[in-house]
Amino acid sequence: MVVRRARITKLEQLVPLFDQYRVFYGQPTDLSRAETFLKERFQNKESIILVVHKGNLIVGFTQLYYTFSSVSLEKSLILNDLFVSPEYREQGVGALLLKSAQEFCTENQYKGLALETAIDNPAQKLYERMGWKKDFHCFHYFWHAH
Repeated sequence: MVVRRARITKLEQLVPLFDQYRVFYGQPTDLSRAETFLKERFQNKESIILVVHKGNLIVGFTQLYYTFSSVSLEKSLILNDLFVSPEYREQGVGALLLKSAQEFCTENQYKGLALETAIDNPAQKLYERMGWKKDFHCFHYFWHAH
């Protein structure tokens, strides 16, 4: 298995996996909107997408978004999306994506990576095994515009 940074030229391979990710989180399948969303991220240089290839197949991906800290005056990344095809789970793909994201962060001198996950997500064990620390010193709030 090989990790690469995704390119817009491989969008047609990534879209079905991205759509599966959204369906996993309860959204209706929508390949057209998924393609438009990803294409905009590439064209606007708004995210970094790392993919795991097994042969010619993309079997997992993570999407990182840019953010900044006014307090530390540093840039960091949000690990927003992480998904592995069901048939490739428990084979180290998720760990490979996390490690690659950490390496990307270090190589590009980002402060660190943040992620948010559901309280019942079993991947928490993997995150903690990979050196991620649960944040107990603050609460996260969200305001919905619609």
